[in-house]
Amino acid sequence: MFAPSTLKDKVVFIAGGTSGINLGIAKGMAAVGAKVAVLGRNSDKAVAAAQEITDSVKNDSGYSAIALTADVRDPEQVDSALKSCVAEFGKIDCLISGAAGNFPAPALGISPKGFKTVVDIDLIGTYNVFSLGFQHLNKGASLIAITAPQAVSVMPFQVHVCAAKAGINMMIKCLAIEWGAAGITVNGISPGPINGTEGAERLAPTPDAKAAMADKIASKRFGETKDIADAAIYLASDLGRYINGTILTVDGGTELGDASADCLSIPPR
Repeated sequence: MFAPSTLKDKVVFIAGGTSGINLGIAKGMAAVGAKVAVLGRNSDKAVAAAQEITDSVKNDSGYSAIALTADVRDPEQVDSALKSCVAEFGKIDCLISGAAGNFPAPALGISPKGFKTVVDIDLIGTYNVFSLGFQHLNKGASLIAITAPQAVSVMPFQVHVCAAKAGINMMIKCLAIEWGAAGITVNGISPGPINGTEGAERLAPTPDAKAAMADKIASKRFGETKDIADAAIYLASDLGRYINGTILTVDGGTELGDASADCLSIPPR
């Protein structure tokens, strides 16, 4: 467990922070003292997320949460949101890009516009947030991109997402090399199946499907948003200061392959 002062008075900007994993990260960081700006494309959702963060944190860490609105595909909107964050809280200590788009479709069933939309939100959006945010960073700032297993694992009906996430993973490594000398770290977090998220519901829409999928995971369970939040806090804190250019996989061993009893030859004990 992190101390309530782990990120005390640190400024955190989270693009896509209005729901799911990213909202969980926002709550987690607020709980350990951070001042959090959540960015969403829908202003009502952003305001609701900021209020949810405020309601969820009951300690005296002195944090604040604000709502910002922008489409990450639009550089001018992103730039304006970043400037609003700095005007409210000061320079940014942790910049997180988590906005994403996804829908299952065969390669021949995706229109050029649909493919471009996912790449624009995930890959171009991450580049916009990071490149435009650079000038607003404190020395020692941590940049974190929320990537996905599709970056390294081939999945049918996910060619658009695989392409976008693979690009994000390489961007992380390139920026880590280019910006490391400025005292900045750039890393990624690749979550596995996480309870209470749209992705998990799509992967396992029924209790039976969820149980079958969990059985294939080495840790035998789905993750929680807190698992991802803890990883992000670690990377953003002094504990992660020497981690740079890394994709931190937080998936209970999902990426290792099928760990169900039917697929394992376990010797008798």
